[in-house]
Amino acid sequence: MPSFPALTHVAITVTDLDASTRWYTALFDAAPVLDEDEESGDFHHAVFALAGGTLFGLHTHTGSAASGSFDEHRTGLDHIAFAVSRAELDDWLVRLDELGVAHSEIKHAHYGSGISFRDPDNIALEFFAPPA
Repeated sequence: MPSFPALTHVAITVTDLDASTRWYTALFDAAPVLDEDEESGDFHHAVFALAGGTLFGLHTHTGSAASGSFDEHRTGLDHIAFAVSRAELDDWLVRLDELGVAHSEIKHAHYGSGISFRDPDNIALEFFAPPA
């Protein structure tokens, strides 16, 4: 049995690609490495390359506009967590404040510590540090 592979990318559908691209560009402090219509013509994507090799994509689908606000209580995605160290959580509190992004305080649990925040489509995001 082969070992299970690492996560290579995450792609989320957004309501306003331009606004979300600007927001994530500020959050990641990097521009997308890809910003184009997908070959099939079914969607446009802006893709960011994150540390560790993970790609983070923003999608908008042709022919049908995304509508409504994200709700983690519906079946599907609950949240996306970005790996950080415990020491980096304090730095992210400062950075989110600089960006004007509303966020929780650092929450601690036996399984780790994290900061919760949301993107322009209300998608739940988190900086998460496992226990030491």
